[in-house]
Amino acid sequence: MAITRYEPWGLLTQLQRELERGAAEGSTATAEWAPAVDIKEETDRFLIHADIPGVKPEDIDVSMEDGVLTIKGEKKTEAKTEKKGYKRVERTYGSFYRRFSLPDTANPETISAVSKHGVLEIIIPKREAVQPKKISVTHAE
Repeated sequence: MAITRYEPWGLLTQLQRELERGAAEGSTATAEWAPAVDIKEETDRFLIHADIPGVKPEDIDVSMEDGVLTIKGEKKTEAKTEKKGYKRVERTYGSFYRRFSLPDTANPETISAVSKHGVLEIIIPKREAVQPKKISVTHAE
């Protein structure tokens, strides 16, 4: 067993590093677009908010495997054949894919996800923390 120094922001920093590494390694390379994501750590849970306007809940797949949370889905285009009059189209369509490595404190058994007004909220509760144990020091003779 290794002894490590307690760093209160360590888990959040680790999660941020994983996000940056994933972007550098091209974890979204297979996707046509990647939703913007906010990650927040609270005392008893992590929250992920992903902007996915126009994506129906049935077109979103959230899964957890080996400590990695995956969000993928598809924003479908409307079946319109009329294109005249358009000068520019900037709204994104197609598949999206994001992956996040979760810290050991995350409880994968109770993860939930809700889509509301174009924002996907993923709630990742933390495991029950082990309470610190007070060790008394006695005087040896």
